[in-house]
This record gives sequence, C-alpha cells and structure tokens, in this order.
Amino acid sequence: MGSGDAVTIPDIPVALSTASVYPENCAAAFQHAARLGYDGVEVMVWTDPVTQEAGALRALSELHGIPILSIHAPTLLISQRIFGAEPWGKVDRSLELAHDVGAETVVLHPPFRWQKEYARDFTDGIATREHESGITLAVENMFPWRVGGREIEAYLPHWDPVPQPYDHVTLDLSHTATAGSDALAMVEALGPRLAHLHLADGLGSMKDEHLVPGRGSQPCGEVLDWLVHNGFGGSVVIEVSTRRLSVEQREVALAESLAFSRLHLAAALETGGGS
Repeated sequence: MGSGDAVTIPDIPVALSTASVYPENCAAAFQHAARLGYDGVEVMVWTDPVTQEAGALRALSELHGIPILSIHAPTLLISQRIFGAEPWGKVDRSLELAHDVGAETVVLHPPFRWQKEYARDFTDGIATREHESGITLAVENMFPWRVGGREIEAYLPHWDPVPQPYDHVTLDLSHTATAGSDALAMVEALGPRLAHLHLADGLGSMKDEHLVPGRGSQPCGEVLDWLVHNGFGGSVVIEVSTRRLSVEQREVALAESLAFSRLHLAAALETGGGS
C-alpha cells in the first residue's frame, strides 16, 4: 500500500507490536506488518532510537501505509532509563509521542513496589492525564515474580488490575498464563474497562512465554469471541516472542498469529457478534 492510499481500520483492528520482531528493529516491524496485512502497529518504546522519535515513526507509518494505533510506554524493568528515570516523566513523554503520531492508546505497567510515591498517586495521575490528553491510558495486567519457590509481589498496588479503579485496562494473555489467572473471568469482570488486548499464549511456566496464539493453554479464541459479542472498541495487538527464530520463521509466526486472530474474529461476527 502506498502512502497516498486511504487506510481503512476495521472495527477491531489487529496490530503488530514492534516487540514481536525483536531482535529486528522498529523499521522491520513496519515492513512485516505491511507485507502480512496487519491493520496497524503498536510501538514499544525501546533503545532503538526510532521508537522514541515521532518524526521517524510518522515517516515509517506513511511509507508503509500502516497507522500507529498505540504506544507502549517504557515502564518495563529493563527500560527503566528510557525517557528518563522519573516515572511520570516517562508517562508524559509517551503521551506526547502518542499525540504526535496519532495513536489513541498508551499501554503502561503498574508501578514497582519501590516506586512508592509514584504508586501512591498512580490512579489519580493516570485519570487526570487521560482527561487532559484525550488519550486512553490502559494499565496492563502483570504477574507475581517467583524466586526460589517463593512469590514476590513486585507491583503496587497489585499485578492484577481487575480490582483496581483504573478506567482502562490492557489484558495480556501471556501474563495471565504466567500468573495462573482465569483470563475469561478477568475479561468478564473488566467489561467495558477492557480497552486493549495483547494477544499471545502461554503454558503457565514461570517465564513470560508470549507464544503464538493457539500454541498454549490460554483461551485466546474465546477471548476474541467475547470482544466481538461485547462491543469491544479497542485494538488486538499481537505481542509474541520470536527472538530465537530466523527471519523466515518469524514471518511465519507473525502470519500465523494474524490468521488466528482474523479467523476467530470473523467466526464470532458470523454468529451474530457486533450486532
């Protein structure tokens, strides 16, 4: 698709996370997304300087005719120095980036336990920023850390966003596997607060596996069916791990993930979803 062509985004778009092509870079993610027919891209803000620069991201989006639907803020443990070390500064810069590239959603993780001041103001802070920016801040479900057979609560107020008063939540189905959570029960409990889906799979190991959907134990298809039948207005983002694959194998995994999503969404529509 050329830059002059109109881009039509379906009711439930399926986007590709730039994290899904690691160790390839952000530019490669746009190439994969365009070649395979994804509806958009989620940019994980990372050490790759392109992920931090609105002008470069807009150029990639225009070149490939692929919209940027969401920004993943650098709130991971391994991205603590990206966009500075101050947590609200990182959130604010992610919101600015989202605004500059036309993304409607920013995904962020809950605070770590040692970020006590940030955690104390977290709920009110994200609500205020949502209101002021008009951009959805969707807090992602995480999981307990396990060290030496013990569980460590690494997040405040908790890794499970369901009981928290967040207006919008991202559900990650690899994280539900790692946590041992009931993904469908979480979807039902979240209802309209579910604003964003990271589609992956897992077998419940201690590692955050991010398998291709359908290769693990999570109810990926059932969750997609629920989205269609319950008026979901967000995006489905493929966030799978392909770091150990060749470029050719990676392309196959990304194509399989997209096909899984589209087939289940289409099947749900055929059974009366979205009416």
